[in-house]
Amino acid sequence: MIIKDSSYAISAVREDQYPTDNLPEVALSGRSNVGKSSLINTLLNRKNLARTSAQPGKTQTLNFYLVNHAFYLVDVPGYGYAKVSQKKREQFGIMIQDYLETRANLQGLIILVDGRHEPTKNDVAMYNYALYLNIPILVVCTKIDKVKKSQQNQVLAILKQKLDLNHDNVDVVTFSSVQKLHVQEVWQWIEQNL
Repeated sequence: MIIKDSSYAISAVREDQYPTDNLPEVALSGRSNVGKSSLINTLLNRKNLARTSAQPGKTQTLNFYLVNHAFYLVDVPGYGYAKVSQKKREQFGIMIQDYLETRANLQGLIILVDGRHEPTKNDVAMYNYALYLNIPILVVCTKIDKVKKSQQNQVLAILKQKLDLNHDNVDVVTFSSVQKLHVQEVWQWIEQNL
Protein backbone atom coordinates (compact mmCIF):
# COMPACT_ATOMS: atom_id res chain seq x y z
CA MET A 1 0.00 0.00 0.00
CA ILE A 2 1.21 3.50 -0.81
CA ILE A 3 0.78 5.78 2.21
CA LYS A 4 -0.05 9.27 1.01
CA ASP A 5 -1.33 10.56 4.32
CA SER A 6 -1.51 9.31 7.90
CA SER A 7 -2.38 11.11 11.09
CA TYR A 8 -3.45 10.61 14.68
CA ALA A 9 -7.19 11.24 14.62
CA ILE A 10 -8.68 10.76 18.08
CA SER A 11 -8.50 8.90 21.39
CA ALA A 12 -11.65 7.38 22.78
CA VAL A 13 -12.87 5.42 25.77
CA ARG A 14 -16.59 5.27 24.85
CA GLU A 15 -18.66 4.68 21.74
CA ASP A 16 -19.87 8.30 21.60
CA GLN A 17 -16.23 9.37 21.17
CA TYR A 18 -15.44 7.07 18.21
CA PRO A 19 -15.01 8.62 14.74
CA THR A 20 -18.36 9.14 13.01
CA ASP A 21 -17.23 9.16 9.36
CA ASN A 22 -18.11 5.46 8.93
CA LEU A 23 -14.71 4.43 7.53
CA PRO A 24 -13.50 0.83 7.94
CA GLU A 25 -11.23 0.01 10.88
CA VAL A 26 -8.56 -2.58 11.68
CA ALA A 27 -7.69 -2.95 15.37
CA LEU A 28 -4.33 -3.93 16.86
CA SER A 29 -4.27 -5.81 20.13
CA GLY A 30 -1.56 -7.38 22.26
CA ARG A 31 0.02 -7.34 25.66
CA SER A 32 1.79 -4.22 26.87
CA ASN A 33 5.22 -3.70 25.31
CA VAL A 34 4.62 -6.22 22.48
CA GLY A 35 5.30 -3.66 19.75
CA LYS A 36 1.92 -2.26 18.63
CA SER A 37 3.26 1.30 18.32
CA SER A 38 6.34 0.06 16.45
CA LEU A 39 4.14 -1.91 14.02
CA ILE A 40 1.91 1.13 13.39
CA ASN A 41 4.91 3.42 12.87
CA THR A 42 6.58 0.89 10.53
CA LEU A 43 3.40 0.36 8.49
CA LEU A 44 2.85 4.09 8.12
CA ASN A 45 6.55 4.81 7.57
CA ARG A 46 6.52 7.36 10.40
CA LYS A 47 8.95 7.58 13.30
CA ASN A 48 6.77 8.68 16.21
CA LEU A 49 3.15 8.87 15.07
CA ALA A 50 2.19 6.13 17.54
CA ARG A 51 4.15 6.86 20.69
CA THR A 52 6.16 4.04 22.16
CA SER A 53 6.25 4.32 25.92
CA ALA A 54 9.02 3.55 28.36
CA GLN A 55 6.20 2.60 30.73
CA PRO A 56 4.28 -0.48 29.55
CA GLY A 57 0.56 -0.21 30.22
CA LYS A 58 0.55 3.54 29.52
CA THR A 59 -1.89 3.42 26.57
CA GLN A 60 -5.25 3.69 28.29
CA THR A 61 -7.48 4.72 25.39
CA LEU A 62 -8.42 3.45 21.95
CA ASN A 63 -6.20 5.47 19.61
CA PHE A 64 -7.47 5.96 16.05
CA TYR A 65 -4.96 6.63 13.24
CA LEU A 66 -6.42 7.80 9.92
CA VAL A 67 -4.69 6.36 6.85
CA ASN A 68 -5.08 7.91 3.37
CA HIS A 69 -8.42 9.37 4.50
CA ALA A 70 -9.74 5.87 3.75
CA PHE A 71 -9.57 3.76 6.94
CA TYR A 72 -8.37 3.68 10.55
CA LEU A 73 -5.78 1.63 12.38
CA VAL A 74 -6.98 1.40 15.98
CA ASP A 75 -4.46 0.86 18.77
CA VAL A 76 -6.17 -0.98 21.63
CA PRO A 77 -4.73 -0.70 25.21
CA GLY A 78 -2.20 -3.41 26.01
CA TYR A 79 -3.21 -6.15 28.40
CA GLY A 80 -1.47 -8.08 31.12
CA TYR A 81 0.78 -5.44 32.66
CA ALA A 82 1.13 -5.90 36.41
CA LYS A 83 1.70 -2.26 37.43
CA VAL A 84 -1.76 -1.27 36.23
CA SER A 85 -4.30 -1.69 39.04
CA GLN A 86 -6.88 -4.48 38.91
CA LYS A 87 -9.67 -1.89 38.69
CA LYS A 88 -7.98 -0.16 35.72
CA ARG A 89 -7.48 -3.51 33.99
CA GLU A 90 -11.18 -4.29 34.40
CA GLN A 91 -12.07 -0.87 32.92
CA PHE A 92 -9.74 -1.54 29.94
CA GLY A 93 -11.37 -4.94 29.51
CA ILE A 94 -14.86 -3.45 29.35
CA MET A 95 -13.73 -0.68 26.98
CA ILE A 96 -12.00 -3.17 24.64
CA GLN A 97 -14.91 -5.61 24.79
CA ASP A 98 -17.44 -2.88 23.98
CA TYR A 99 -15.37 -1.75 21.00
CA LEU A 100 -14.67 -5.22 19.59
CA GLU A 101 -18.22 -6.53 20.08
CA THR A 102 -20.23 -3.52 18.92
CA ARG A 103 -18.17 -1.65 16.32
CA ALA A 104 -19.75 -2.29 12.91
CA ASN A 105 -16.79 -0.61 11.15
CA LEU A 106 -14.33 -3.20 12.51
CA GLN A 107 -13.06 -5.28 9.58
CA GLY A 108 -10.31 -7.28 11.27
CA LEU A 109 -8.08 -7.72 14.31
CA ILE A 110 -4.31 -7.92 14.35
CA ILE A 111 -3.12 -9.75 17.48
CA LEU A 112 0.54 -9.18 18.29
CA VAL A 113 2.48 -11.86 20.16
CA ASP A 114 6.12 -11.43 21.28
CA GLY A 115 8.24 -13.88 19.28
CA ARG A 116 10.81 -14.14 22.07
CA HIS A 117 8.38 -15.80 24.49
CA GLU A 118 5.63 -18.40 24.45
CA PRO A 119 2.14 -16.89 24.15
CA THR A 120 0.87 -15.87 27.58
CA LYS A 121 -2.46 -16.86 29.11
CA ASN A 122 -3.69 -13.39 28.14
CA ASP A 123 -2.55 -13.90 24.52
CA VAL A 124 -4.42 -17.21 24.36
CA ALA A 125 -7.52 -15.65 25.94
CA MET A 126 -7.46 -12.71 23.51
CA TYR A 127 -7.04 -15.03 20.54
CA ASN A 128 -9.90 -17.31 21.65
CA TYR A 129 -12.07 -14.25 22.25
CA ALA A 130 -11.31 -13.01 18.72
CA LEU A 131 -12.26 -16.44 17.32
CA TYR A 132 -15.55 -16.17 19.21
CA LEU A 133 -16.18 -12.76 17.59
CA ASN A 134 -15.73 -14.44 14.19
CA ILE A 135 -13.76 -11.62 12.57
CA PRO A 136 -10.66 -11.92 10.35
CA ILE A 137 -7.54 -12.34 12.51
CA LEU A 138 -3.89 -11.77 11.71
CA VAL A 139 -1.48 -13.08 14.35
CA VAL A 140 1.76 -11.08 14.11
CA CYS A 141 4.77 -12.64 15.81
CA THR A 142 6.82 -9.52 16.71
CA LYS A 143 10.48 -8.90 17.55
CA ILE A 144 11.51 -11.89 15.43
CA ASP A 145 14.87 -10.19 14.73
CA LYS A 146 15.76 -10.91 18.37
CA VAL A 147 15.28 -14.67 17.83
CA LYS A 148 18.12 -16.74 16.34
CA LYS A 149 17.40 -17.78 12.73
CA SER A 150 17.79 -21.43 13.73
CA GLN A 151 14.99 -21.04 16.32
CA GLN A 152 12.43 -19.10 14.26
CA ASN A 153 10.66 -22.23 12.97
CA GLN A 154 10.44 -23.47 16.56
CA VAL A 155 8.84 -20.15 17.58
CA LEU A 156 6.13 -20.64 14.94
CA ALA A 157 5.64 -24.28 15.98
CA ILE A 158 5.09 -23.22 19.62
CA LEU A 159 2.70 -20.49 18.46
CA LYS A 160 0.70 -23.04 16.45
CA GLN A 161 0.68 -25.40 19.43
CA LYS A 162 -0.52 -22.77 21.93
CA LEU A 163 -3.02 -21.10 19.59
CA ASP A 164 -5.22 -23.23 17.37
CA LEU A 165 -4.36 -21.45 14.12
CA ASN A 166 -6.27 -23.83 11.81
CA HIS A 167 -9.18 -21.54 11.04
CA ASP A 168 -10.22 -20.05 7.70
CA ASN A 169 -10.28 -16.52 9.12
CA VAL A 170 -6.77 -16.69 10.69
CA ASP A 171 -3.42 -15.79 9.12
CA VAL A 172 0.04 -15.68 10.73
CA VAL A 173 3.14 -13.65 9.91
CA THR A 174 6.47 -12.93 11.62
CA PHE A 175 7.48 -9.29 11.89
CA SER A 176 10.43 -7.08 12.77
CA SER A 177 10.23 -3.30 12.85
CA VAL A 178 14.06 -3.19 12.90
CA GLN A 179 14.47 -5.26 9.72
CA LYS A 180 11.14 -4.10 8.20
CA LEU A 181 10.38 -7.82 7.83
CA HIS A 182 7.00 -8.80 6.31
CA VAL A 183 5.61 -5.26 6.22
CA GLN A 184 4.10 -5.96 2.78
CA GLU A 185 2.43 -9.14 4.02
CA VAL A 186 0.75 -7.22 6.85
CA TRP A 187 -0.41 -4.59 4.34
CA GLN A 188 -1.77 -7.28 2.00
CA TRP A 189 -3.81 -8.75 4.84
CA ILE A 190 -5.15 -5.30 5.80
CA GLU A 191 -6.06 -4.44 2.20
CA GLN A 192 -7.88 -7.71 1.58
CA ASN A 193 -9.98 -7.19 4.71
CA LEU A 194 -10.93 -3.54 4.21
